[in-house]
Amino acid sequence: MGATVVVGMSGGVDSSVAAALLVEQGYRVIGIMLRLWSEEGREQENRCCTPDDMAQARRVAAILGIPFYAVDVRELFRDTVVQNFLDGYRAGITPNPCLVCNRQIRWGHMLEQALKLGADYLATGHYACLDLAKNGKVQLLRAVDGKKDQSYVLSMLNQKQLSRTLFPLGGLTKQVVREMALNYRLPTARRSESQDLCFLGGEDYRTFLTRYVPEAASPGPIYDRDGARLGEHEGLAFYTIGQRKGLKISNPEPLFVLDKKMSENALIVGPAEQLGQQCLETEGFNWIAEESPAEPFAAEVKIRYRAALAPAEIQPLENGNVRMVFERWQRDITPGQVAAVYLGRVVLGGGRIARVDGRRTTAAPADERAA
Repeated sequence: MGATVVVGMSGGVDSSVAAALLVEQGYRVIGIMLRLWSEEGREQENRCCTPDDMAQARRVAAILGIPFYAVDVRELFRDTVVQNFLDGYRAGITPNPCLVCNRQIRWGHMLEQALKLGADYLATGHYACLDLAKNGKVQLLRAVDGKKDQSYVLSMLNQKQLSRTLFPLGGLTKQVVREMALNYRLPTARRSESQDLCFLGGEDYRTFLTRYVPEAASPGPIYDRDGARLGEHEGLAFYTIGQRKGLKISNPEPLFVLDKKMSENALIVGPAEQLGQQCLETEGFNWIAEESPAEPFAAEVKIRYRAALAPAEIQPLENGNVRMVFERWQRDITPGQVAAVYLGRVVLGGGRIARVDGRRTTAAPADERAA
């Protein structure tokens, strides 16, 4: 029997195939599913751990002949992931709960539980790859399937976490994973997947925020860059940089959210040619190799999970923050999201966007307007 691996199972096709592959490769596999927080009375709706998800994961474990455990992390999830989500919107930023969950719940608590069970590794169904650099450090790489690559949401993990991690699906495409699930006769082979935040249960985040952060629904003025009042917003938390829909403003040309002025409870909007910033600064940057470069260097940056990679100069700062200056204006730089830095396929790390500057004051070139 080979090394022991705990697989984080979700009742979906990806984690099911990851577990099956590891069994086939000779590992001693243990399945773990986390029971995450849901609002009281809505336990059936958490997209990551409904009773049906739990039943599907148990069925897969039984088919594969592996032990299966459910671990209750509801309180921890509520106090970290959900609270971070609420605090972020209360502060006027747009948080990314999945990054917090990965760092503190999956590669925090779940990895800790795996090690207590005597496991050598934690594995998940994420689409990403790992490799060893010449200096012996673990490198995080983009997945082979570019459409499914999830390296961005893993960019905040460190050497200790990644050295204990396996990503069995990193070299596969989603189509191949589906076919493998059918060949393994797994009941999850044709299950659909959700992109929504799990604890919202399909509910609009605005409705959720209104219950827990009622001040988020405080209306206020909408201004253009020149200070002209154009309308009234429903609450700053309900808007994000680059947003076009939902402004409810009659205007000859489309308007987009350019900025949020928390001190004035004001939303700033303007046409597409005014949208964009050229620089950002992150705080708490996580260098996966645990070493900050001494000099600025050229790389590519992803400012959101679905964003395209954008060339930029990366400037490490003495306080541990990182400044990034883009070759082209970026339309949707949003405080609270993470900026992940890539050098080829290698993910160098990521940090939470704290500030933006270099705000556009002139019209965008035609090629950027069409981007």
